Amino acid sequence: MLPLLAFDTSAAHCAAALLLPDRVILRHEAMDKGQAERLMPLLEDVLAEGGIGWADLKALAVGTGPGNFTGVRIAVAAARGLALGLGLPAVGVTRLEALAHGLPRPVTVVEDARRGEAYVQAFTDKGAGPARLLPLAEVALVGQVTGSAAGPAAMPPAMPLAEAIARIGATRASQPQPQPAPFYLRGADAAPPSDPPPVILDA
Repeated sequence: MLPLLAFDTSAAHCAAALLLPDRVILRHEAMDKGQAERLMPLLEDVLAEGGIGWADLKALAVGTGPGNFTGVRIAVAAARGLALGLGLPAVGVTRLEALAHGLPRPVTVVEDARRGEAYVQAFTDKGAGPARLLPLAEVALVGQVTGSAAGPAAMPPAMPLAEAIARIGATRASQPQPQPAPFYLRGADAAPPSDPPPVILDA
């Protein structure tokens, strides 16, 4: 289902890919913050370069994490809103499956999760294993590995992250899909307030 627009803000970036029948248009802008303000103008720039408008799209794909808690929510909320407003299917794609896309199998993705931990998921010809959050010290780097925490033996990704999300999305968009939802392997850093709620007095 082309054209398909894909995007991701799960890390310190705004990334997008427009998948057309004859080419792919890519954008990747590094940024620690400001993704919410930059995402829509970036997508409009990509569409303009492709010579199409929002009404020409056939499907959307979005990176669902794991990654930055707020960043994941920004992209997923945008995808769900656009899908509703444009009447398009939207496909959620995890960061881990996107990193593995196009690489020979079996391969294990070991992606930096900070705090001495890594997101780990193995992919074989039969499919994907469970995604886990593990201490780096417990990750066995054997066989073919990829990802930012996979060490010097890591295979480079087969393609940019946004392009992988787009290509995976294109294989799924023709089938019914659940609404994209954040894929978290770690809880949010924000804690609920410790102060007790106010007491509401009857009049």
